[in-house]
Amino acid sequence: MTTTLSRVSVRQWSLAGLAFCIVMMAVALGLEHLGGFEPCPLCIFQRIAVLSAALVFAVAAIHNPKGRLGAGVYGSLSLAAVLGGIGIVSRHLWLQSLPADEVPTCGPGLDYMMEIMPLQEVLATVFTGSGECAEIDFMLLGISLPGWTLLGFLLLMLAPLGMLLRVVVRPYIYRWQG
Repeated sequence: MTTTLSRVSVRQWSLAGLAFCIVMMAVALGLEHLGGFEPCPLCIFQRIAVLSAALVFAVAAIHNPKGRLGAGVYGSLSLAAVLGGIGIVSRHLWLQSLPADEVPTCGPGLDYMMEIMPLQEVLATVFTGSGECAEIDFMLLGISLPGWTLLGFLLLMLAPLGMLLRVVVRPYIYRWQG
């Protein structure tokens, strides 16, 4: 199994990851524009994480490095973007799990904060959380949107792990076969 997975090229892993990022963004934008769900600040940062991973996957697919270094760099960068998304969505899920009396009060909108505050304060405020991030607007099969987003990030993580698998496993396979 690992020999088969390690034969998948960086381009193939990147295209798979990029396609999944496009699906994640299509669902998010569809829910916003067709479903009428307004994204909270943490949702917006989750989208930024998806777009960051998509950018790395796109560059990796175009470059298609053959060596271990390129696979390692692209795998690490895309894994960092995905792990960042997992961290953000985990915070979102934590806020949603709080009892109503412990939920932070709603703050100003992200657009307003970006206009009047320095970026560092905006990030600190967003990650502290607000009441709007704790609201559960939609559930499917008993799972909230951030729960589905977490599942999406976990599936998306397979692409960078596949690239990193090439770096770690592939050299040993060739030694065993040689």
